[in-house]
Amino acid sequence: MTLALQLAIIVGYLVLALAIGLVAYRVADRTAEDFYLASRTFGTIVLLFTTFATLLSAFTFFAGPNIAYQQGPEWVLVMGLMDGIIFAILWYVIGYKQWLLGQNHGYVTLGEMLGDRFGATWFRGLVAGISLVWLFPYVMLQQVGAGTALTALTGGAIPYWAGAGLITVFMILYVVLAGMRGIAWTDTLQGAFMLVITWVALLWLLAVVGGPTSATAALEAEAAQHLALGSDYYTPQWMLSTAITIGFGVAMFPQVNQRFFAAGSRTVLKRSFALWPILCVLLFVPSFMIGAWARGLDVTIPEGGNVLPIVLAEYTPVWFAALVIAGAMAAMMSSSDSMLLSGSSYFTRDLYRPVLEYRSDIQSISAQREDFVARVGVVVFATASFLVSLVNPATLFELGDAAFSEFAQLALPVLVALYWRRTTRAGMTAGILASQLFYLASLFTAIVPSSYAGWTAGIVGMGLGLVGTVGVSLVTTPAADEERALYFDGLRAD
Repeated sequence: MTLALQLAIIVGYLVLALAIGLVAYRVADRTAEDFYLASRTFGTIVLLFTTFATLLSAFTFFAGPNIAYQQGPEWVLVMGLMDGIIFAILWYVIGYKQWLLGQNHGYVTLGEMLGDRFGATWFRGLVAGISLVWLFPYVMLQQVGAGTALTALTGGAIPYWAGAGLITVFMILYVVLAGMRGIAWTDTLQGAFMLVITWVALLWLLAVVGGPTSATAALEAEAAQHLALGSDYYTPQWMLSTAITIGFGVAMFPQVNQRFFAAGSRTVLKRSFALWPILCVLLFVPSFMIGAWARGLDVTIPEGGNVLPIVLAEYTPVWFAALVIAGAMAAMMSSSDSMLLSGSSYFTRDLYRPVLEYRSDIQSISAQREDFVARVGVVVFATASFLVSLVNPATLFELGDAAFSEFAQLALPVLVALYWRRTTRAGMTAGILASQLFYLASLFTAIVPSSYAGWTAGIVGMGLGLVGTVGVSLVTTPAADEERALYFDGLRAD
């Protein structure tokens, strides 16, 4: 009966999301722009919550509490405060300029925008290719999170592959039907649900253990070092490096970056970025504090296990623990659905369509055909990531950290291109490739160290990308086919 109740709650929630997707499918236009951007009509609440829910992934609900459990609650400062403020600033600095260009030129992806800026289809493909390579492991992260969460919640009754497969099937059905419009509607519901359920979970846990004073005393008895600000793990250099790479990486995540194009007006953008840090604090504080306080509780966390579902299974009723895991599944789905949609758009708009458009016998792709190809791309991308997730995946933190830092390598070259008219195609290429290759080498070889006097290789790579972009641009001249005037006219549009 317990297992049946758990499954009923989780599957019921997923079915509700699918139903919303069906409604969205009935009202949507059968065009690629509507499928990808909901025809650029988002208001403040929908834009804010769809961006919010898109970023609340398995990394948030499982990896974050795990780090707080192992190393202490300062993780809240990194993700809840510093990262929230950094991304809010970038939302305006990068997002507003992208929105202006999207309104003027109809851009759907970052690759389209940069391809026009530098007059090169291959450069558009380069940006899309890098983005797809690093989007893939982050989609896989959600599937890994779903599989491990259901296994822990049900005591192994549901195997890992079944949990990961369940969320993959629902993601495919939902995204293929719903498109951006349905995703945004569901994200609004899921974002509000996740905020409420996470705070209720924290308050419930504290009520059971005797309040925050008792929970803190137990934590001090078990791991007093967690209550001291600063440690060998939470060094100032590490905290700053992590917050900066995550904040800049988020701005370049395809599923987030595309939302800059989807706002209905500049007022919507400005209100959304102003409210963003508040939402971050409201979510990260309860989820990470549960992980930190769990260290002092009488709970056994197996090696490689996730703290949140184990603690809730121990201290809350079965139905409530299942409800919270349903919220975590919602977080994973709200991230994955947007990633799959963005991955499909990057493939279709920046790789598939340019190839066909330049064939002599095809002048353009119909909106209906592009819409169909986009939906097929979702199925292929989700299935491939699921199959790879079955083969001894890395830990959630390692996957998430790698994706955040690698996307962050794109941010400063893009920022330079948006604000500096003198930027050249050669400079952008040098900056992007140098930083990408440097960070890859730090991950997979012993030649490039992973840290420099406490600063991570991710932040050092970002600096290398900035120097490469500016330095090479200063010593090169623009190519004849770079559309610089058109591009900067778009930046000044009102």
